[in-house]
Amino acid sequence: MADRPQTDALVQAGLNLIGQALSIYDSDLKLAVCNTRFAEMFDLPGNLTQPGADFADTIRHLVLAGEYGPVDDIDGFIQTRVDQARAFQPHYMERTRANGRTISVEGAPLPQGGWVTVYTDITAMKSQEQLLRTRSELLSEEVLARSEELAATNRKLAATVSALEEAQRELTEMEARTRLTTEMMPAHIAHVDSAGRYTFSNRKLSAVMPGRPAQIEGLHISEALGADAYARVLPHLQMALSGDPSTFEFTDTLSSRRIRAAFTPDESENGVYILSMDVTEETQARAALQQTRRREMAAQLTSGLAHDFSNLLTIILGMQSKLARMDLPPQADPLITATLQAARRGGDLLNRIADITAHRAWRPEPLQVTAFLNDLETLATPSLPPSISLRIENKVDTRVHLDPGQLQDSLLNLILNARDACGESGTIALSATEVRDTWIDFTVEDSGGGFSPDALQHALDPFYTTKGDKGSGLGLSMVYDTAKLAGGQLQIGNAQHGARVTLRLPLRHAPTHRATDLVLLVEDSPDLRTTIRDMLTSLGHSVIEATSVDEACALARGVPDISFVFSDLSLEGDRLGTDLVSALPNKPVYLTTSLPPTDPRHQEAVARAPLLPKPFDKPALAAFLGHQAALP
Repeated sequence: MADRPQTDALVQAGLNLIGQALSIYDSDLKLAVCNTRFAEMFDLPGNLTQPGADFADTIRHLVLAGEYGPVDDIDGFIQTRVDQARAFQPHYMERTRANGRTISVEGAPLPQGGWVTVYTDITAMKSQEQLLRTRSELLSEEVLARSEELAATNRKLAATVSALEEAQRELTEMEARTRLTTEMMPAHIAHVDSAGRYTFSNRKLSAVMPGRPAQIEGLHISEALGADAYARVLPHLQMALSGDPSTFEFTDTLSSRRIRAAFTPDESENGVYILSMDVTEETQARAALQQTRRREMAAQLTSGLAHDFSNLLTIILGMQSKLARMDLPPQADPLITATLQAARRGGDLLNRIADITAHRAWRPEPLQVTAFLNDLETLATPSLPPSISLRIENKVDTRVHLDPGQLQDSLLNLILNARDACGESGTIALSATEVRDTWIDFTVEDSGGGFSPDALQHALDPFYTTKGDKGSGLGLSMVYDTAKLAGGQLQIGNAQHGARVTLRLPLRHAPTHRATDLVLLVEDSPDLRTTIRDMLTSLGHSVIEATSVDEACALARGVPDISFVFSDLSLEGDRLGTDLVSALPNKPVYLTTSLPPTDPRHQEAVARAPLLPKPFDKPALAAFLGHQAALP
């Protein structure tokens, strides 16, 4: 699209080609635009043909030039014309100028205020009419009447042309407003013709699918999307071109975004309207919800079975212990020992099933990735033989919202699996990286033999194992369960020299607060409030206090310098600390509670804001709030 100065120049050039004089004044009686014919017809100086020229000044110039003949009261004449302009009405009139030429004057108001006036020199037309009248004795009355009727029709036709031009201008403005509206939409709106080339785009493709061009009009859809994404949408595009609408989702490999697209047939032009949106966060939340529902169903199905099986194992263990104390033939001892080992392994398996079907939830909290990985290395190293080295590479130097407990369990599980895959010696590499500000990847690679084709297909299935009697087959399943609870993914494959497992989790950055920040402390217990205030002030913070949600909101409105809110969950009044999250949308809110994790209020709080369980000390509070180091 041409820029505004070029567009204005094109419009002005078009107006100058019109044979009639034209002027447009706005509602403030200032000149908006005119053509050269306007200046020539009334012999106007340059300052009266520039945008912003005053209407009254133009009338004064015309009066002084004799345009209206002798005028006794010039100021009164000008004021009358100004008053008529302010109460503008559409009109058509013809008048003879002081120079003897006759012009028609047609004016029409504009929807947004102001008016447009078209001046036409009809001197030749009037002369022709006069000639017809002087020779009327030679013409029939019918011919004269038809000639006059034709002249009037021509003038009306000229007025109609002007109206059509105004309608075209309004349509152009409407198109501009429509484009502006579509460009403000958080989605890509486009149209392709029957050949698959873009005829319209709101230039949002690069925002929805990073890495693509913004200017795509004229491009083929395969050029704009790339080969991989085009292959995914092609079947749906063909359906829409055949007349069948289609709505679908796909993962864009280039940007790692989840895209929802709707293709609607355009039957008038045999093309397709396209609406595409980034639904990555929605998909993450949906996956987490689906995984929670699956686990709830699994828990219901397995709880009764596990209970009965536990009873049977208890009976088996008791009976085998009695048999071991009896005087039996020597060949019975290996059988009894094997039976006991199998029963105990069954008990261990039940415990693992209880872990995977128990009511767990992803409880993210602010986490410094560097410190977390250092602690993980300290925990994992003693479990590795000296011949197997662990190398950790961290490319995430900010705080993020993650569940440290479940993340630690998952990564330890992957490291121990990699240890078993390495055998006598080898190398294990753990890396943490950000992916396009959308995901955080924790990747574990080993130098073992890698996944077999069968393992690549079934490794995430519960109870699948390649370790024989030494494996339960629930390790990777639990890591997969953790990934799904968080709304993430678990990807397995083979690297150049071994296996690779990537735990991909949603990336949510956590703010880091300065020691000088002003804190709003909301706590209804005076003793606890005093203790927490002392912790905050010893960390360098200034503190103001409240005991209820209403009091906290009033303070937040009156003290704009508050950096964040630290609130108990249970407060005075009927409202909970979680209500501060929605009541103060522009302030980070941190919660604390002594309620158990099974309490619904605790679970709701974890879902809405970072939460620090009670009891806690100053170092834990400092780490929770994002200080660079927990102070002693």
